[in-house]
Amino acid sequence: MEKANADKYVQLEHVNMSFHTKKGTFNALKGINLNIKEGEFISIIGHSGCGKSTVLNLIAGLLQPSEGLIFCAGREIAGPGPERAVVFQNHSLLPWLTCFENVYLAVERVFETETKAQLEARTHAAIELVGLSHSSDKRPNEISGGMKQRVGIARALAMEPKVLLLDEPFGALDALTRANLQDELMKIMAKSGCTAVMVTHDVDEAVLLSDRVVMMTNGPSATIGEILEVNLPRPRARLALAEDKEYNHLRSEVLRFLYERHAKKSA
Repeated sequence: MEKANADKYVQLEHVNMSFHTKKGTFNALKGINLNIKEGEFISIIGHSGCGKSTVLNLIAGLLQPSEGLIFCAGREIAGPGPERAVVFQNHSLLPWLTCFENVYLAVERVFETETKAQLEARTHAAIELVGLSHSSDKRPNEISGGMKQRVGIARALAMEPKVLLLDEPFGALDALTRANLQDELMKIMAKSGCTAVMVTHDVDEAVLLSDRVVMMTNGPSATIGEILEVNLPRPRARLALAEDKEYNHLRSEVLRFLYERHAKKSA
């Protein structure tokens, strides 16, 4: 098997996606071509209905493309796998289990041949990575929404995925909690070094977190309109970037794209 190219760690080649509905065939995506580097953080942004989450679900293997091919680390994606972990907007924690037990459950499924002590060590390490060691014995109803989402991220990272897929992970949180978790995610990604693909509606979030921002055209038959390189140095400090000319230029470029697409949609 050909060795994975670090510059083409995740590949989408000529991907089309259609859904069969009662009203006929709906063409969601058309001609998606994207190469994602190993260790890169990509954000996908666009108006509602542009197929952002569909792209994420295709990479996750939860959907199969109508046409085209998708690869991860040199292997064609044929379905879900532990090398690709998903963090949803809803944390999806089991309410009767503690934070530790929710993470342990995922670890146990992925690393079946390891001893209990090894599994517990992996679980503790993941919980520590997201800063929740003090709450590991609490159940979901005993912690805040932001902490629940961190448990969801810990559960995903505990699987040691090659690719972390985030579907609007902070969309349901208040502005302050969202900002704090964005800062935490930057630290977590720096430590883990894994590749990340995030769907978002938040322009500031996309520019702050990403190495590149993939901007989608409106659906149906949505495709990639532009890809914006974010060459801001890391680590990134939110308050310092607020006055940074390059940050504000990049933010304006994303807003311009979205505004122009909105104008075309309304015309």
